[in-house]
Amino acid sequence: MEQKPVRPQSFTGVVVKTAMKDTATVRVDRYVKNAKYKKYFVRSKTYLAHDPGNTAAVGDRVTIVAVRPVSKRKRFALKK
Repeated sequence: MEQKPVRPQSFTGVVVKTAMKDTATVRVDRYVKNAKYKKYFVRSKTYLAHDPGNTAAVGDRVTIVAVRPVSKRKRFALKK
């Protein structure tokens, strides 16, 4: 029985805030279909991502990946 390599969870989103030191707030959008009306709509969620050196700017499109907890709410880090 072969084991497949485990890839960490990752999302693509937009940086909406960079006010904190070494942290970026990233909004991740996803399309959801309503079961009754069959209409698609956008659901958003924000994640705090570790950004060493504050390299990201507001409006940048970034990829975040799951890492070990950096602080109470930060469980992701910027990949690019």
